[in-house]
Amino acid sequence: MPTKPKSAGQLISFEGSEGSGKSTQITRLAEHLQQAGREVVATREPGGTEIGEQIRSIIVHNSKGDEMCPETELLLFTAARAQVVREVIAPALKRGAVVLSDRYLDSSTVYQGIARNLASGPVSAINRFAVGEVMPHLTIVIDVPTEVSLARIRRRASGLPDRMERENIAFYTKVREGYLLLAKEWPERVIVVDGTLSPDAIDKKIWAEVQKRFG
Repeated sequence: MPTKPKSAGQLISFEGSEGSGKSTQITRLAEHLQQAGREVVATREPGGTEIGEQIRSIIVHNSKGDEMCPETELLLFTAARAQVVREVIAPALKRGAVVLSDRYLDSSTVYQGIARNLASGPVSAINRFAVGEVMPHLTIVIDVPTEVSLARIRRRASGLPDRMERENIAFYTKVREGYLLLAKEWPERVIVVDGTLSPDAIDKKIWAEVQKRFG
């Protein structure tokens, strides 16, 4: 009897401003997929590997973080991304798993490219060098108004806010606008979900989209 072909792996990335609720929805989608019999690998950026987590600490918690230039920030993010792609994501996709990534290359396009005003050409080239051919099959942007994002950051912060949480409203307005622009440029890959809905409503919309695309 012929062997049943293995299901192809899928990479689903979650994007959005700080406080958009990505982590909650990644957990919920993982549960749906596992109940459907799929292997799920969840990872985050920067991080997901020992090297990536060390880079995350430099980006987020380094005592000299406020002196970090945008170019350095971009290269650190993409270094962590290159490692997690080769160590975690690509092997998981090869064996047919669904990978859920809390941020991926679109974060650099938006945060460093648009919000930090770096030229789009170098950002795109460095991004593609880091990920190779491993692009998301679906990107879910959880969109919240900037004021809501900042309010959520303040509520969840314990102690001093980290480097990214200290950014001002102008920065996060650029981030939000960047993600909405991205969705218009890549409508076949990027969907936008209203992050002001209840967690249950957001969950329902995401799961319906995943089922429609991947069965």
